Amino acid sequence: MVHVSSPQERLVAQLAKIKELSGLSLRALARQTGLSSSSLSRYLTGQLVPPWDAVVALCRAVGRDPRPLRALWAEAAAAGPAPARRRNDLPADLFDFTGRQAECALAEELLRTTGAVAIDGMAGVGKTSLAVHVAHRLVPAYPDGALYLDLQGFTPGQEPLEPHAALGRLLSALDVTHPPAGTAERAALWRSELSRRRVLVVLDNAAGAERVRPLLPGAGKSAVLITSRHRLISLDGVPPVSLEPLTDDVAAHLFSRAAGLALTEDDAIGQVLRQCGGLPLALRMAGARLRHRPGWTVAVLAERLRATPGRFDSVFGMSLQQLDVEERRVFRLLGVLPGVDFDAAAAGALTGMPPERAAAVLEELVDAHLVQEPSPGRYRMHDLIRQYAADLAAEEEPRADDALRRVLRHYLDQAVAHDWTLPSPHRQAPSPGDPAKALAWFDLEYVNLVACFDAAVRLGEDEVVAELPQAMRVWFFRHRGTDDQARLLEGAAAAAARLGRDRERAALLADLGFVRAAAGRLNEALSAYERAEQAGPDDDTAAALALRIGWVRRDLGDLEAARAYFRRARELFERLGRPVGQSQALAFDGWVTLHLGWRDEAVELARASIALADGPPRITGLVTLGLALAPDDPAEALRLLHDALELSEQHNLQHNQAWCHNYIGVALRITGSIEEALDHHRRALDLLEPLAEAQLEIDVLHVYAETCRVAGRHDEALTLLDRLTELARELDRPYDEKLAHAAREAVRREKSCAPPAEP
Repeated sequence: MVHVSSPQERLVAQLAKIKELSGLSLRALARQTGLSSSSLSRYLTGQLVPPWDAVVALCRAVGRDPRPLRALWAEAAAAGPAPARRRNDLPADLFDFTGRQAECALAEELLRTTGAVAIDGMAGVGKTSLAVHVAHRLVPAYPDGALYLDLQGFTPGQEPLEPHAALGRLLSALDVTHPPAGTAERAALWRSELSRRRVLVVLDNAAGAERVRPLLPGAGKSAVLITSRHRLISLDGVPPVSLEPLTDDVAAHLFSRAAGLALTEDDAIGQVLRQCGGLPLALRMAGARLRHRPGWTVAVLAERLRATPGRFDSVFGMSLQQLDVEERRVFRLLGVLPGVDFDAAAAGALTGMPPERAAAVLEELVDAHLVQEPSPGRYRMHDLIRQYAADLAAEEEPRADDALRRVLRHYLDQAVAHDWTLPSPHRQAPSPGDPAKALAWFDLEYVNLVACFDAAVRLGEDEVVAELPQAMRVWFFRHRGTDDQARLLEGAAAAAARLGRDRERAALLADLGFVRAAAGRLNEALSAYERAEQAGPDDDTAAALALRIGWVRRDLGDLEAARAYFRRARELFERLGRPVGQSQALAFDGWVTLHLGWRDEAVELARASIALADGPPRITGLVTLGLALAPDDPAEALRLLHDALELSEQHNLQHNQAWCHNYIGVALRITGSIEEALDHHRRALDLLEPLAEAQLEIDVLHVYAETCRVAGRHDEALTLLDRLTELARELDRPYDEKLAHAAREAVRREKSCAPPAEP
């Protein structure tokens, strides 16, 4: 059967030709055209259909007339990318949303004209309800989806979300899995990602302008809708919409809808409205109370509300009175539950109930408007109600801390169980289960897991503090270098020390060092590794430490010391009967031996490494051997390097793919194939861009700049060395800065001696 290519495939083929004609890396082409490099990557891989102005910009970059592509682009745009995926994180809209026509109309108009609006007002006045309602009405106009993020500005028991962490979650929602380390860099990438999309972003519960400013979109067609208890007047370009309590007629209408009655008792209604203060939250709760008591009149409800001091406590308390003893206890304990949203299993652990009984109680609380269900099976509480529940728990639940300890153990047990279904080099084989579901569970519960860790620290639950980051190890490996991971590992290591678990502490510090090294912070990594050595690691951790310290010493330029550590690691792994570890130690020993100038010995070490390993662990040995053989046997060298690349691609190891492409480039440079070499260096940088892997980026920049120098591309070499110098200074890497300075001087000397380019 002959395959007929789709319009999207044909457009992608045309765009690929344009990139090839440009002779630029993806990043350089993105800069020249003013496009986001991440968006450009998606255009070139068919994940997104580019807007027409992006096609025009690409054609102009190579001096090509875009008009012949117009019909093909229109056909591809009409068909859309395959597979199409539209993300929508919005909570459910309220079925009884009432009033606010003027505010809704104003917010919608501002979003259409300025792309931003900030809704402010007192707690319980309905800011989130209005924002979600408006977002649901407008979301069809945003074909790239809708994102929702609770910034936890006023959530009891939670610290407001810092911009750095908020940007990490927003970028993750756009499939950027390894965001840059710095807040400014994350903000720039976020703006870049949104610049060529139409996304509606809802930022709920902002504590203040400074917390939300880095999260604003820049140029483009995306829009942002913010809610806060404060008027955010210092946010330029974000007009406010302020909410006041509902007027009596609108409040009466909402109350009647919540009560499910046609109301006629005007005086009694007025008394109820005064008790509710015109707040939609209180009105819904009061109406639900009346609906569940068909024998009551509005006058009876008004009298009961008057009997309870405190305007809002009276409404909340009235809702509690319709519950039985068990249900009231569940409500109180939910006030101390860590995290943002939860499921019935977590509520069951908190209360000591079976999950099915907890689910039934939660449904009663939803009916009473004491708990919200923003998506099926996931629950949360309004901040006002959560605070009320926490206050009641403090007064009436003397064993609330025991309940909290149960839920901490529940989350830890769940994390351990899901972690064991994930493949890891630290275990012989994973447990039965679906790794994709396990990763999805960690994605869903991540915020709650971090909140549980913080709660465990407050309670002095060192067992949970020490064990939870270990249960997140494999998930964190895919999101390594994050601030949360470093903070959790530091806390866990301290808890392990208090428990007298020195070996466990050593393993945690070894992981902390790996996190710091992946982020390119070598001195901090070395400090963590040294603390791990002092803690008295077990044999497995000691062997891994020797290997990891060797990596850091290599990257610091101390090759002799690195070689000694790699040989120490080899001895330890051999003694333990760990051939994979032994293979890695041999491969890296060969790597530094090659760079010390002993090529024959490096070849022997690399061959020994390859003989001990199967699958991905062979990659380092193959690359080392290929690089060592390149001067004498270029065909064999390239075969080995391409074998390593194929292994990396088969196992979807993007870091290794970038590393292989980079050193295929080096081998091609040695053999004189300069243009091919440059192409592989470009591919390496393109692969690294979404990973934000500072250490590998430094490696690539070093050798890419050298290939540019050999090719006589002096300006391109200087640009790469500028980026290398910037990274080295940012990460306190004087050795790399020194190398970059020496390379820059060599390029400048050659450039000054080069004949002028022909006109």
